[in-house]
Amino acid sequence: MSLRYVPRLIALCAGLMIAVSAFGRAPADPWTASQTVHPADLNKELSNPKSAPVVLFVGFQRLYAAGHIKGAQYHGTPNKPDGLAELKAWAASLPRTTNLVIYCGCCPMEHCPNIRPAFTALRDLGFTKLRVLILPTSFEADWANQGLPYDKGSS
Repeated sequence: MSLRYVPRLIALCAGLMIAVSAFGRAPADPWTASQTVHPADLNKELSNPKSAPVVLFVGFQRLYAAGHIKGAQYHGTPNKPDGLAELKAWAASLPRTTNLVIYCGCCPMEHCPNIRPAFTALRDLGFTKLRVLILPTSFEADWANQGLPYDKGSS
């Protein structure tokens, strides 16, 4: 999968890593181990349409267009106030018991500017079946290059 915006996003994440190292640590994860799912496990869940979770991409729109999990939705990038507002507006109409999996994959997860604000906002809205897809390196490395199915196209 060719993601032509990856160099720009790597530079963005490198800047974030410098900022994080200035404070001495990466941001704390607001989720527990039970609120995570790994790529192979999510792929299995998605194969059963009756129980498949709603998958939400919370990264940059350009990366969504370059490649995203089949069926994943895009409703804003939560590291900016307008993107966070878009995400919350979309989520407002969902039942709080929705089986919801969020992911980004723009850069190494420990430095991602999107996943923590998205998780925190959705958790604070009361979602009780909210999980984070664990993509330690990137969507490309941890999903697409593993042969897992993905689509291309904009939201």
